[in-house]
Amino acid sequence: MSLADFYSSRPQFRTRLVVNVGDSKKDVVGAAIAALDLIKNKQVKAILGPWTSMQAHFLIEIGQKSQVPIVSFSATSPFLNSLRSPYFFRATYEDSSQVEAIKGFIKLFGWREVVPVYIDNTFGEGIMPRLTDALQDINVRIPYRSVIALNATDQEISVELLKMMNRPTRVFIVHMYASLASRVFIKAKEIGLMKAGYVWILTNGVIDDLSSINETGIEAMDGVLGIKTYIQKSQDLEKFISRWRKIFPRLELNVYGLWAYDGTTALAMAIEEAGINNMTFSNVVDTGRNVSELEALGLSQFGPKLLETLSKVQFRGLGGDFHFVNGQLQPSVFEIVNMIGTGEKTIGFWTEGNGLVKQLDQQPSSMSALSTWQDHLKQIIWPGEADSIPKGWEIPTNGKKLRIGVPKKIGFTDLVKVTRDPITNSTIVTGFCIDFFEAVIQAMPYDVSYEFIPFEKPDGKAGGSYNELVYQVYLGRYDAVVGDTTVLANRSSYVDFTFPFIKSGVGLIVSMTDAVKRDSVSLVKPLSWKLWLTSFFSFFLVGCTVWVLEHTVNPDFRGPKRFQASTICWFAFSTMVFAPRERVFSFWARALVITWYFLVLVLTQSYTASLASLLTSQQLNPTITSMRSLLDKGESVGYQRTSFILGKLKEEGFPKSRLVPFDTAEECDELLSKGTKKGGVAGAFLEIPYLRLFLGQFCNTYKMVEEPFNVDGFGFVFPIGSPLVADFSRAILKVAESPKAMELERAWFKKKEQRCPDPITNPDPNPSFTSRQLGVDSFLVMFIAVLVVCVIALTYHFLPKFYNDSYLDRVEKNPCSSSQQTRKDSNKATNQAQVHDQDCL
Repeated sequence: MSLADFYSSRPQFRTRLVVNVGDSKKDVVGAAIAALDLIKNKQVKAILGPWTSMQAHFLIEIGQKSQVPIVSFSATSPFLNSLRSPYFFRATYEDSSQVEAIKGFIKLFGWREVVPVYIDNTFGEGIMPRLTDALQDINVRIPYRSVIALNATDQEISVELLKMMNRPTRVFIVHMYASLASRVFIKAKEIGLMKAGYVWILTNGVIDDLSSINETGIEAMDGVLGIKTYIQKSQDLEKFISRWRKIFPRLELNVYGLWAYDGTTALAMAIEEAGINNMTFSNVVDTGRNVSELEALGLSQFGPKLLETLSKVQFRGLGGDFHFVNGQLQPSVFEIVNMIGTGEKTIGFWTEGNGLVKQLDQQPSSMSALSTWQDHLKQIIWPGEADSIPKGWEIPTNGKKLRIGVPKKIGFTDLVKVTRDPITNSTIVTGFCIDFFEAVIQAMPYDVSYEFIPFEKPDGKAGGSYNELVYQVYLGRYDAVVGDTTVLANRSSYVDFTFPFIKSGVGLIVSMTDAVKRDSVSLVKPLSWKLWLTSFFSFFLVGCTVWVLEHTVNPDFRGPKRFQASTICWFAFSTMVFAPRERVFSFWARALVITWYFLVLVLTQSYTASLASLLTSQQLNPTITSMRSLLDKGESVGYQRTSFILGKLKEEGFPKSRLVPFDTAEECDELLSKGTKKGGVAGAFLEIPYLRLFLGQFCNTYKMVEEPFNVDGFGFVFPIGSPLVADFSRAILKVAESPKAMELERAWFKKKEQRCPDPITNPDPNPSFTSRQLGVDSFLVMFIAVLVVCVIALTYHFLPKFYNDSYLDRVEKNPCSSSQQTRKDSNKATNQAQVHDQDCL
């Protein structure tokens, strides 16, 4: 049809293509034999074909040897590019050209794992290198490859599909012949791989040849997505399809037929352009000796000229723009289809410039965090007639459990503890990390079966460091690790971590010493020397003022000078202990004494309280203040065995001889209590969760003084690319924001000594006691009040108009004053003294 249409519209052309048919018998060797026969016996100038990529592989070598161009309209394997033969022309799209469309589709829905399902030959394997690289670019993992032979039996296909079903990945990319794909999907539907939750993506190798699949096979593909070669509609195409259906009513036309039509047209145009000169073959070997069939082919003298003109052919064909670039057609658009029932529905397009779009004339939508898949594609019906996006990953339904490694620990078992049931010998795992993990499991959107496997040696001891435990996930021994595993940058290079479920960091703890010195002068420390001097001065001032106000009217303040001086001192200082026996009569003396009593009361009470605090309280100060001081002094330091802290300390410059490991909180306490000089350590480095447990037991002896290293916290470990990471991280956030997280912390981080605060809520569990001396400023107002009363009293005393009072004259003559009473004759009769006392009342 192609040649008839071509020459009927171009009767002026001088050349005519004559078709010589060589039957390959659907065999690689048969194709090679047919090609040799055509070139040697028919001396054909070009070969249109072969049908498969494996056949093309041999024919390319033959064409290169004989300078006969090979034009294939169906050999799509990228492996053929590696032969680098200028005489091979691909009048079709190579398979790897659709990889970017597949990549964009998977990226749009955020799937993290895919399983390629392909035929076991050159056609199937050709797409894999490019597909693998493209998926790695978007951090999509290929955990498994399903390879199915062309002649596989139904039983063999079922076995392979069951393997896929028993794996967690639910996104499959199918690249094979349509005939084999039909058998695979019929079996997949029988087994249960076409229900909700599964994703199947077909390459154009299947979608472009759907016409060859029967109705049962099409129905089994319900919900499948596919990448289809886009053919732009045109009047010429519509007319050709109409003619085809009239001539071949039972044979469906596919894209390969269109490319065969256009490839034949291109070849006819190239031969016309090349002319008819020098169309012979030349022999380059000696016919007198025995040579192989390949060596006896000879060289086409017309081949180089035809190669040149064929490379320049360019026209608008039934399949679109036809132009060879590097010997093959270059696609710019792919159609995205959704298999529904017994037909297909276009849900979008992929273009080289705009990516995934609903319509070709649509402005491209950005792949931002705010965009959704509905911005790029139309509504999709997934397998099982589901309309929600499949997760792409599920826990297998075959009863297989996640193998979860847990650390075997000696100390700090409040976080993780592994024990053996003495009766059943089963493993029992407890601790804060385990309880938190089980809470996360409850918050997961689906059921997760798991079993804990201790990381231990055959003798029951710990299997190694935490780095070695994490590496077991990379090696595949464990599916995950749960425990007090710190999120570190170097570990994240070969495993994935969830969000931290508890904050962490590395703290430095040191022992505490009492800085308060108690000696013979401790009694004077509560008050400052200025307050002592001010107090003594106030005593004399008050005593002297009272004497001035009273000695002229009060006999108790009279007598010899020595007696009056002792009375002044006695009256002033005795107020600290008890009320003096001397009575005062003047108003201002009484006002001064009352004011002074109040000052003395406050001063003595404050002194007593300060002295008691000084003698009984401890002023605890750390012996070391920072990691730098440990380095400068060359002190030994402790670290938790099997922890990453050892590497951090070495990086900071601590010599190995100064690094002492410990396992338990008791060992750490023993090392710190000894100190460096006695074979212990001056400080110990622990992660914050361990430090909380340690200080909850020994807070009155040790103190965290610094947090020299910052780390993210404890996280669960999974293999790189595991879809479980995202689901577990979301579940961790749910638990962390719920009351359950606080319940777990209160349950496992409870203080063993109730006086010990939590270093998280109170980073300084032992605040240093500072004994503040009482100064004049604390009592300044009262001292001023006493001084003011003294000044006022003296002012009124020395003004005659205020002290000329008959009452004071009467007091002076009063025989009941304390001084007069003491001067009475002690030998008087008792009954007379009693009568006299009654008179004085």
